[in-house]
Amino acid sequence: MSMFRKKTLKDLSAEPSGMKKDLKTIDLIMLGIGAIVGTGIFVVTGVAAKKDAGPALSLSFLVAAGAIILAGLCYAEFASRIPVIGGPYAYMYVVFGEFVAWMTGWLVICEFFLAVSSVASGWSGYVHGFLNSLNVHLPKALSGAYNPENGTYVDLIAMIVLLAVMFWVSLEAKTALRLNNVMVFVKFGIIALFLVVGIFYVKPDNWQPFMPFGFSGVVSGAAVVFFAFLGFDAVSMTAEEVKNPQKDIPKGIIGSILIAAVLYVIVTLVLTGIVPFESLGVKDPVAFAMRFVERDGVAGVISVGAILTLLTVTISMMYSLARIIYAISKDGLLPKFMSKIDEKNRTPKNATYVAGICTMLFAGLVPMELLAELTNIVTLMYLIVMAIGIIRLRKTDGDPKPGEFKIPFVPLLPILLVIVSIALMLQLQAATWKAFVIALVLGVIIYFTYGYKHSNERETKA
Repeated sequence: MSMFRKKTLKDLSAEPSGMKKDLKTIDLIMLGIGAIVGTGIFVVTGVAAKKDAGPALSLSFLVAAGAIILAGLCYAEFASRIPVIGGPYAYMYVVFGEFVAWMTGWLVICEFFLAVSSVASGWSGYVHGFLNSLNVHLPKALSGAYNPENGTYVDLIAMIVLLAVMFWVSLEAKTALRLNNVMVFVKFGIIALFLVVGIFYVKPDNWQPFMPFGFSGVVSGAAVVFFAFLGFDAVSMTAEEVKNPQKDIPKGIIGSILIAAVLYVIVTLVLTGIVPFESLGVKDPVAFAMRFVERDGVAGVISVGAILTLLTVTISMMYSLARIIYAISKDGLLPKFMSKIDEKNRTPKNATYVAGICTMLFAGLVPMELLAELTNIVTLMYLIVMAIGIIRLRKTDGDPKPGEFKIPFVPLLPILLVIVSIALMLQLQAATWKAFVIALVLGVIIYFTYGYKHSNERETKA
């Protein structure tokens, strides 16, 4: 059937790219860290500790990290063997054909779209906390997502920051990521400040009981904090802008995941050691911990640092969202105007503007908690497809060539990723599953009403 028409590696390598190839391994690791480390530490930890795992949230991060490392290995082999823009979308076009590629690409769009929106919402929470500490208060109607019962209608700050990020990301890739690299170092400084000061206020009694919700709470917590590791896949979206994608992209993916995992576990242990987990249900847990021990000056510095460094997550995610939209529109499955490259900066400006405007509206109106869980479920679903794809790629194209990244123990590790991903998906609430089904149906409708008819592959292979 034509909906399962495939691309070959030869087809992909022959496709022209108008982008500059000037990114290196260090840029990719910084991009990955910029996308990963942020919301997990500065936003998600508090609520997840209170509701799901307590002090054992550090174990939840290890469980989630295990799944992410398995996913990262799949990504690394795919990126090494199919070094083209589009990430999972491009990989599935080769392995399973157009329809599976589109649905995978649609899930990736949903992931970055929801992640950008939820991070902007979390960022807004830190800004509100900082402004309130200065006795500056926005009108309640403009201070949160749509919730008439609460008196909030739109999160104005979240919308403004995404507007600014949209324009920044539309610049040349190296320029756009330069700010990201600077902010990553600021982020490390803020985390180091929290650890150096916080370690003196840790009370081991706060770690008792360590698993107040049992091991099921650890698994539930892992399903929530899985969100904290998202962003490593942003590295695979750089393929057409990297000097040596076959070597640099796997290094960027694995390096950023390992660094993030270590940071998350250490920060969570210190955070739950300072503040009893029952008190951590706040949007700005790291700054709150410093206020809890009356280190208001340090809390202020952390709030400002979080405000600045959460920008790196939005920059990285917006960068990736624009490029997946560009890659899919280049193939005709989305409107062609989004595949236009800006002549001055050599970036997909139209795709960036579409990404920015859509995420801005979503971040302004939809609550962060729903955004985070929905982000997790769409990501876990396409990771399952990726794992199966690796097994299929090995059968159809054999083992990687010398110099290409190779996952050990195939099919064992990909099958393990499928099992872990399904287990984490089953932890998510019914409302999340309903929204997920709606997203899938919407993806199918878009494909058959637009993509199927306008596909480049349909025209060339008709």
